[in-house]
Amino acid sequence: MVISNKPLQFILVALVACLPLISLANPVEKAEKEHTEVAHEESTDIKAEIKEFINHHLLDSHSFYFNANKETGEHYGFSLPIILWDNGLQIFSSAEFHHGPVTDVAEHNGNFYKLHHEKIYKTDAKGTLTEEHGHPTNAQPLDLSITKSVVGILFVALLMFFLFRGLAKSYAKNGGIASGAGRFFEPLVLYVRDEIAIPNIGEKNYKKYMSYLLTIFFFIFFLNLLGLTPLGFNVTGNIAITFSLAILTYLITTFSANKDYWAHIFWMPGVPTPMKFILAPIELLGTVIKPFSLMIRLYANILAGHVVLMSIIGLMFIFKSWIGSSLSFGLAFALSILEILVAFLQAYIFTMLSALYFGAGNEEHHHEEAH
Repeated sequence: MVISNKPLQFILVALVACLPLISLANPVEKAEKEHTEVAHEESTDIKAEIKEFINHHLLDSHSFYFNANKETGEHYGFSLPIILWDNGLQIFSSAEFHHGPVTDVAEHNGNFYKLHHEKIYKTDAKGTLTEEHGHPTNAQPLDLSITKSVVGILFVALLMFFLFRGLAKSYAKNGGIASGAGRFFEPLVLYVRDEIAIPNIGEKNYKKYMSYLLTIFFFIFFLNLLGLTPLGFNVTGNIAITFSLAILTYLITTFSANKDYWAHIFWMPGVPTPMKFILAPIELLGTVIKPFSLMIRLYANILAGHVVLMSIIGLMFIFKSWIGSSLSFGLAFALSILEILVAFLQAYIFTMLSALYFGAGNEEHHHEEAH
């Protein structure tokens, strides 16, 4: 059998022509795989950085740095005083945690302190932390430091003092007519009096609670608005702050309530005597649950709002496309507007419920008429 040379030549030429494609197949696939791995690592790093930023924002801080660049080390802000009680009063600047030979370790009067997740622990010169179940077991000195949340509270307190002091002066000067910035806040003051205090406490007793209700309303409202600024405050998203506010409402209710209030708790009229022994501990427990609900409601709503808003803003850095980033920006902008409403709503709810508790504590009951 005779085989022609032309088909053989064609096959050889085709093999030679395909050699570059065969040799480049693996490198191209390898390059695509490496590119995918790099992109995945970058995406993971961005997500981890966003999560770290959110966690850092939710925690209180011992320094006031609201814009820091990790690559260049540039930052804007200032250090805050560290005040510790550790065998005496220890006072130094939070900048000491970043200027020593070991990062986050400060030396003062022969003692070494390490700042770990915004908590201060006693350590050695190397900053060694002994951990058990993932939590440091080192001794913690009593921390009385001026933190970022304290700065926010002091700022709002001074703002309220000068703002309403000016409003009071304008009333005295202009014959009961507000002027300046007081014109904007006067309707809110009247709203708290006419729509919250009087309907829930009554005409007879509302005046003695007005100073507290106005203070708590504007204090929460301004702190909520401060948390929406780029300064990074999260005061009302701190459960210690909401706990303190709720305790104030509880104490005022407890010590200003009349005898009818306590009679309805410990010996409820109009029910059989055996039921009174059952209802008394339930009613007493209710007096504790009321401030607990105040604490959790304010804390959870503000905290959730901050987490959702920052998560949506973080999506702009994850998508890296004009469509995804634009949608994230638009959603974050709309949510920011909604958060302004939430800031007012949470201040209103806290004040309204406080007024309800005060009204219940001062309500006069006429058992004979009811019977």
